[in-house]
Amino acid sequence: MSFEEQADFAKQVADLNKYGQALNSCETVEEVVSLTLEAVSLLFDFTSATLIEVRTNGPEVIESTNPRFSAGDEPGAVGRRAVESKETIIETGVGAGATDGSDVTATLAVPATIVDDVVVVLVIRSTTVDEIGEEYATPLEILASHAATAISNIRSRQQLERARNDLAKRKEMIELYDKLLRHDLGNDLQVISGFADVLTNDLDGEKGRYANKIHRASENSADLIERVGNLVSTLEAEEEPEPRSLKTVLETVVRNVDSQYESLTIEFDPSIFDYQVYGGDLLDSVFQNILSNAAVHNDDPVTVRLYVEELPPNRLVVGMADDGSGIPETIRDNLFEMGKKGPESEGTGLGLGFVRALTESYGGSVEVTDSEFGGAEFRVHLERV
Repeated sequence: MSFEEQADFAKQVADLNKYGQALNSCETVEEVVSLTLEAVSLLFDFTSATLIEVRTNGPEVIESTNPRFSAGDEPGAVGRRAVESKETIIETGVGAGATDGSDVTATLAVPATIVDDVVVVLVIRSTTVDEIGEEYATPLEILASHAATAISNIRSRQQLERARNDLAKRKEMIELYDKLLRHDLGNDLQVISGFADVLTNDLDGEKGRYANKIHRASENSADLIERVGNLVSTLEAEEEPEPRSLKTVLETVVRNVDSQYESLTIEFDPSIFDYQVYGGDLLDSVFQNILSNAAVHNDDPVTVRLYVEELPPNRLVVGMADDGSGIPETIRDNLFEMGKKGPESEGTGLGLGFVRALTESYGGSVEVTDSEFGGAEFRVHLERV
């Protein structure tokens, strides 16, 4: 018998919709889990239910009414098969039990995916029926889908909140360093520069050249301190991220960068970037810095290919892959630290540090890998509406 052919089909649909609305209103994962297991208990006559969440480190049990499982346990064989296959698994007989000698006669494992990734698996076990048919599989797939959506939304909010908290701490440290640099070191550099200037005018020959080098070095250091101060002020002035047209931002950036560098070719199809993403007024600076770097840090002509990739449940990646000389592995791990730069770079090393600070302030992130075209590939992660 199919789900739609049951006599109480309309009532089950209404009950599932009610639980779906309640799940989407949950504030914590614990609430989602409790409500999901409650729905299984009240709407279906099964011996036990287990909810599995698939996270970065793999699938794990987050709650179960089966005494065999506890939160944090590795799922049983049927649950793992559902994660790997991304398909509903029905097991009967000896294979249905979680342990040898179990009195379980039938097991159903229902995976729920978002985009193409399994988020949760709902595992049902029974000791009273010999087989679990479509009349149970279909409504449980609906329930699992509601739970997956609710958990994904909560995890995304938690990730965004952590990013904002981390950014706040980082801003506090930057502000502290800025004050120390501007006040203490800035005053000392003024003294050094002043005396070096006097010595440059009074000394000749080699000693005069040394004095001139001291003067230039102190001036360059003072200029660097001023740049850091301006960066801090810029970040402090940034408002909370709001929905912005990714297509419009990139069209403007590509047009500006393309007009500045004759050696740079940008392959860009605006139609595939028709998304709303969360960002502030400086979102364009993120992409402009990365694209400009491709031109500045490659001696030969370079081509950058832009692409977009959706990530579950509400994120995306803007990729920028070039065919240039790449980034040395010796500096890649620290590339987004303030002041880090390549051995041949004449810049300050603040550009990519600025990129990371901005993307994290928008609840996103940035990473760099090797490009399939032989150069570097930057991937900017952002929240999408």
